[in-house]
Amino acid sequence: MDHLPGLNPASNRLLPAREATAQFVINDQPLRRVLAFTGRTIDDVINCPIARNEVRGFYKLHRQVERSCEITELERWWNG
Repeated sequence: MDHLPGLNPASNRLLPAREATAQFVINDQPLRRVLAFTGRTIDDVINCPIARNEVRGFYKLHRQVERSCEITELERWWNG
């Protein structure tokens, strides 16, 4: 029974120890980030067309920057 790793206590030392891994979940809320950046509240966005256009512009800019970063990362990954 020496050739069965589960039944031989000496062979368990040869197996690599499993390390505990932690996974983190990041909640990405771009609208809240844009509102914090512009210093506006959601009430400002609803009631004031100038604030609405300002927040909309920064939100579109945020999406464009995020997408270009993803494309650059994918190109770097694929092209080595």
